[in-house]
Amino acid sequence: MARSGLYKSDVKRARDSLIAQSQYPSIDAVRMALGNTGSKTTIHKYLKELEEEEGAGPQKASISDAIQDLVERLAGRLQEEANAGVAHAKEQLDSRERAQVQARNLLESELSAARETLGTLEARLSTEIAEHANTQAQLQAESIARHTAEQQVRDLKERLAENEQHRKSLEEKHTHARDALDHYRQSVKDQREQDQRRHEEQVQQTQAELRRQQLATGAKQEEVTKLNQECARLVAELAHTKQSLYEQLTNSRKLEQKIEQLQAMQQSAGDIERQLASKIAEVELLAEQLKAANALIEPAHARTRELEIQLARANAKATAHEQIGEQLRAYLDKIATTASAADSKS
Repeated sequence: MARSGLYKSDVKRARDSLIAQSQYPSIDAVRMALGNTGSKTTIHKYLKELEEEEGAGPQKASISDAIQDLVERLAGRLQEEANAGVAHAKEQLDSRERAQVQARNLLESELSAARETLGTLEARLSTEIAEHANTQAQLQAESIARHTAEQQVRDLKERLAENEQHRKSLEEKHTHARDALDHYRQSVKDQREQDQRRHEEQVQQTQAELRRQQLATGAKQEEVTKLNQECARLVAELAHTKQSLYEQLTNSRKLEQKIEQLQAMQQSAGDIERQLASKIAEVELLAEQLKAANALIEPAHARTRELEIQLARANAKATAHEQIGEQLRAYLDKIATTASAADSKS
C-alpha cells in the first residue's frame, strides 16, 4: 500500500474501466477515475507492475507508453515547477504589495498629519493676522487719542499762560492802586497836619477863608470817596482774579492728571508696539514653519508617486507571470494531446 492509502487493485479497476470506455489509461486519466486521489508516482508504479504482470503488448506499444509516461511526468514536473514559480512570484508580489500598502498607509498618515499641521498653522496665521490688524487699529486709535490729548495740553498751557499774564497784570494794577491810595492818605495826613498848623497860626482868619477851607475839604472827601470806591472795585477785581486763579489752579491740576494719563497712555502704546513687534516675529516664525511643512510634504508626495509606479510595475509583472503560466499549461496540454494522438495511432 502506498503512502496515500491507494491499492493496486484500485488502479487496476480504474484502468480497466477506462479501457472498457475506449479511453487511454494515462496516469492523469487513472488518477481522475480514482477521484483525484493518490500520487502520480504511485499510480505510475502500479500501472507498470500491471503491465509487467499481464505481459505487456508489442514492444512498440511499450515504448509509446514509456514515452507517454515520460511526457506526462515531464508535463507534471513542468506544471509543478510552473505552479511553484507562479506561487513564489505571487507570494513575493503579495509581500511587496503588503509592504507597499504599509508604506503608502504610513505616507498617507504622515501626509494627513502634515496637512493637519498645515491647517493648524494656517489657522494660527489667520488668528495672528487678525490680532495684528486689531493691534494696529488699537495703536492707531491710541495715537489719535495721544495727539488729541497733546493738542489739549498745548491749548490748556496757552490758556494757563494767558491767565497767568492776566493775573500778573491785575496784581500790578492792584499794587499801583494800593500805592496810590497810601500815597494819597499820606498826602491827606500831611495836608491835615499842615491845615491844623495853619489853623493854629491863623486862628483869626475870616469866616470866608474857613468856608473856602471847608469847601476844599469837601472836595477832598469826595476824592477820598471816589478813591475808596475805586479801591473797593479793585478789591472785587482782586477777589475775582483770585477766584479765576483758583479755577486755573484747579484746571492746572486736572491738566497735570491728564498729562499723567497721557504718559500712561504713551507707556501703554509703547507696550502695544512691543507686543506688535512680538506678534510680527511670531507671524514670521509661523510662515517659516509653514514653508518647512510644505518642504516636508513634497518628498512624501514624490515617495507616494514612486510607490504607485512600483505597484503598477508589480501588477504588470504578476499579470505577465500569469500569462506565462497559462501559455505553459496550454503548451503542456498540447503536448499531452499530441502524445495521446500518437498513442492512438500506434
